[in-house]
Parts: sequence; structure tokens; C-alpha cells
Amino acid sequence: MELVMTRKELNEIKSQYTLEDCGILRLCGCYVDGERNKITQFNENFLNLPEEEKHKYFDIFKKTLSGTPGKNLVDMKFNVDAYADEGARTFLMNLRDSGLKDDRLLNEFYDRIINNYSYVGNYLILLINQVYDIPAVTTDNIEMDDASDEVYSYILCSICHVNLSKPGLGYDEEDNNFHDKKQNHMVDVPDVGFLFPAFNKRSADEDMTLFYTKDVSEFEDGLIDCLLDCAVPLPAKQQKETFTSLVNEALGEEADLEIVKNIHENLEQIIEEKKQESPAPVMLDKTEMKDLLEKSGVKEEKLENFEEHFEMAAGEHGKLVASNVSSGKKFEVKTPDVVIKINSDKTDIVSTQIIDGRQCLVIQIDERLEVNGISVNPDTGEVIDRTADGYVE
Repeated sequence: MELVMTRKELNEIKSQYTLEDCGILRLCGCYVDGERNKITQFNENFLNLPEEEKHKYFDIFKKTLSGTPGKNLVDMKFNVDAYADEGARTFLMNLRDSGLKDDRLLNEFYDRIINNYSYVGNYLILLINQVYDIPAVTTDNIEMDDASDEVYSYILCSICHVNLSKPGLGYDEEDNNFHDKKQNHMVDVPDVGFLFPAFNKRSADEDMTLFYTKDVSEFEDGLIDCLLDCAVPLPAKQQKETFTSLVNEALGEEADLEIVKNIHENLEQIIEEKKQESPAPVMLDKTEMKDLLEKSGVKEEKLENFEEHFEMAAGEHGKLVASNVSSGKKFEVKTPDVVIKINSDKTDIVSTQIIDGRQCLVIQIDERLEVNGISVNPDTGEVIDRTADGYVE
């Protein structure tokens, strides 16, 4: 089973981005314009920077490791070709092991990004190398500062758009007045980035990299393919669409409300059970999803070719992140004219029935009923005045 980074492991790395704990050795950067020209490059000892600048960089690095695992923070496994002498993983290993002091490797790294990053506009490529002396942890999860199991050396890349600040009036403290504010090129939050090697089980995982994307609806396929040589996962939105499509295909015309409710409830149960075992994102491969559908009441003959269909939609080794395809606490029933949202633990109050020869959606209600915020008697349809004297809730 492939390991994935958890929030706790991400937070452990981010906790090093402080003046007191900083172990960043080198900071490298390349500023690129909209014509893909290298405007300027820099390579310096991070510890020599002014404190104010360090804090600004810390914010960028933390943002590159922030978000939701499985959604905009995605663990990626290198393809076989990445291990070749000229492969992507080999290149990243050499770059890391150089301590970012090899100008030839750095220029090739920048070129690979410039030639494959799709953004049209100015951007800044930032790259750091940090060495983290991983403290040992006791069985009751207490860190032992004087003991270390491993030294984790990694590189973190952040690619940030650079935009002109808005024009306007600004206050000048020197003459105590307002003047036309000069526009500056400002570094934005990271658009994409990656951590190599990944930090799984509190240890370097050199077979994996952690990829960050600000836009969860679209990955930088060309950049991932060339720079990292990893299989490009489906974006979160597309995973949801793929899951829905596979369920619709499996159910066909025989789909009914009870089976859909079962799928929803069983998926939530799987997520809860897996969370008890590990804090890592819960993944569904073709076998696990097929088992989910079978358990939910989908007939066996409907699933004969399911695994083949899954591979066509998500890839041979594709997986769906359960939290990306789950509706969570929301259960929605929709017709062309009506949308009903129900708490996920109350799905049993909804059913379908044939009434007067017509298929109807039936919702069980208790003594409380509100229509457009107005309290209504569920038995008579009369408006209830809850402000009247003597009314008992």
C-alpha cells in the first residue's frame, strides 16, 4: 500500500519555518517574464537574509504545504522511467544532494519549468534545501529533542505569480500627506509547488513526491509529466464526476433511492472506519469501489465489467480519494422542480411510494414544519403563531 502524507506530518515540516527552528541552507530563485525570459536569478544563504524577508518566505513555504491532503496536496509516485540515469527522480536526487550549489543543475531545473509551465505572465520560481534532524518519538508520542532517528534532507519548490500592485493614493510618512502610489511587482501566494522527497511515516520517502496546486480543478499536467515524471491524478472535481458516472453506469435504469442511500451511508462508514486506523486520506481503488457497490445492493451481473470501466475512467492504477467523492454530511434529492437537502444521518425519513398511480417522493415529518421561515401545522396546514401567549414549544 502506498503511503501518503498526513496533516500531522505536514505540520511537523511547517513548524520548522520559524527563526528559532529554521534549518534552510540555501534559497534559490528565478524570476521569469511573460515571454519566458529569465529576468534575474539568485542563490544565497537563507540565514543571511534580513528577518523581515525571512518571514515573507516562511509564509510562502507554509502555504505550499497547506490545504487538504488528497485534494490540493497530492502524493505522487514516480514512474519507472524516472529512475533512469537521465530520469526525473534521478535529476531531483542530484539537485537535492548538490545542496543547490550546482549552477548547471539549477539552470536545467528552471528550464524544465519554463518550458512546461502553462502560465502566461510573470512568475517567480523559488527553491530551498532544508536539513531536518527528525527527533525520535516515544511510544506515547512525546518528542525526545536529544535523540534523532534520521536526518531528512529535502527540496521544496514554490512557483508564484508576480502581479502589479493596484494603483491608487498612498500615505507618505515623510511629508505627512497622500500621493499617487507607485505600482510594484508583488509576489503572490504559490500557484503550484512540490516537496521532494515526501515525508511519510516521519521519514524520507524517495519514491514519492508531494505536489501542491492552488487550483484543485486543474493540475499542471505538462509540468508534472516533464519535471516529476509521475502519473497525473484526476483533479478532485473530476474524481467526483468519475465516481458519479461509474455509479450511474452500474445502476442503469434499475437505480432506486434505497441503493443510492446505501452507497452514501456505506461510503461514510468506510471513511469513518479508515480514519480510526490512519489519519491519511482514504483511497478507493477499483476493487474497493466494486465491493462498495456490491455491499450497497447493486446486482452482481451489473458489475461484471466494472473494474475494466474503472480503469478506463481513472487509469489502470487509479484511485479516488473518498472525501472527494463523498457528499459528506449532505444528502441531496433533486427533481426538475424541487431540491431537498437532508442530514446524512436522517436519510431514512425519505422514501418513494406509488400514490394514486403516481411515483411520489415521501418525506416523513415530525411536529415541526416550516415553509419560507413560517411555522406550519403539519396535520392541518395552518400557520402556527409561536409568539402567541400560552404557546408551548
